[in-house]
Amino acid sequence: MKVFRGAARLSDRAPCALTIGNFDGVHRGHQRLLARMVAAARERELTASVMTFEPHPREFFAPDRAPARVANLRDKLAAFAASGVDRVYIMPFTRRLALLAPNAFIDDILLKSCNVKWLLVGSDFKFGAARAGDVRLLSARSAAGGFELEVMPNVEDANERISSTAVRAALSAGDLTRAARLLDRAYAITGRVLHGRKLGRSLGFPTLNLRVDAPPALRGIFAVRVHCLAERAVAGVASIGLRPTVDSGGRWLLEVHLFDFTDAVYGKLVKVEFVKKLRDEQKYETLGQLSAAMAGDAAQARAFLHSAAAL
Repeated sequence: MKVFRGAARLSDRAPCALTIGNFDGVHRGHQRLLARMVAAARERELTASVMTFEPHPREFFAPDRAPARVANLRDKLAAFAASGVDRVYIMPFTRRLALLAPNAFIDDILLKSCNVKWLLVGSDFKFGAARAGDVRLLSARSAAGGFELEVMPNVEDANERISSTAVRAALSAGDLTRAARLLDRAYAITGRVLHGRKLGRSLGFPTLNLRVDAPPALRGIFAVRVHCLAERAVAGVASIGLRPTVDSGGRWLLEVHLFDFTDAVYGKLVKVEFVKKLRDEQKYETLGQLSAAMAGDAAQARAFLHSAAAL
C-alpha cells in the first residue's frame, strides 16, 4: 500500500476508485465502505484508494472541542491495508484546504490530482468551504461526466447508526464489549515502546510506555493483553491518561505493567488490547498510596485475565 502526504505525484496518478472520510477507528460501517470501494476498483481495474485528513478538521477549527481519537494514524493505516486498499492520500488539513470551494475541490483535488474515475461516499458526506459541498453536488458533477458516483447508506447496529461517535461513547463509558461489536474487533492501540522516567520501577511496577499524541477515547485503568512481544499475548495491567499523581504537564501516556515477562522491549512495536476497565484514573496524595493502588489493580487484572483464559 502506498501512502501519500497530500495528492499524488504526477507520475503516480493512476486512475482510481476513491472513498473519502476521517475513518476514525475504521469501524464496521467504514469497513463496509472500504470493501465496496475495493470491489468496485477490482471490477473496473482501478487503483483502490482512500482519502483521509490529518489533523481531523474539528481539531483544526476548534482543538479544545475536538472529539477524542478512537485510533491513531498507524492503526488507521493498518486497517486500510487489511481492507485491500492500494493507496492512501493523507491530506494535511490546512486553512487553504478549509477555504477551498466545493467545485474547486472536485476539479483540483479529485479529478486533477487524484484522477478519480469512481467515487464512493456516505449519504451525509460534506466537503469544501463551510461544508457547502454535498451528495447533490457530487451527483450533478457525476451526471455531467468525468466520474461515477455511488452513495452508501448508513450501517446500523440494533437500530443505531454505527459511527465513530458511537464507538467513542462506548469507549468513554468503559463498555469494551459494545466497542468491540461496533469495531468488529477488540479495541487496541499500537505504538512503539519508549523510555520513561522509570518511576514505575521504583514503585515495584516497571512499565512499558507508549506515547498518546491526542486525547484518547478511553481513559483509566484496564486489564490488557499485549501482542507482538512473544508467540502468545502477554497479560498485564495498563493506565491510560494524564498521571495526575506524578505529572502536572498534561501529557497523555499509555503505561503497561506486564505480568511474568521480563525481556527488554524498548523500541519494539506492540499492540495493547484492552480487555476490561477496572476503574477511573485517580490522584493520590502520596507515592505510597499510588503504589498500593497499583498493587490492587495488578491483582484484580491478573485474576480477571486468568479467569477469562480459563473460559
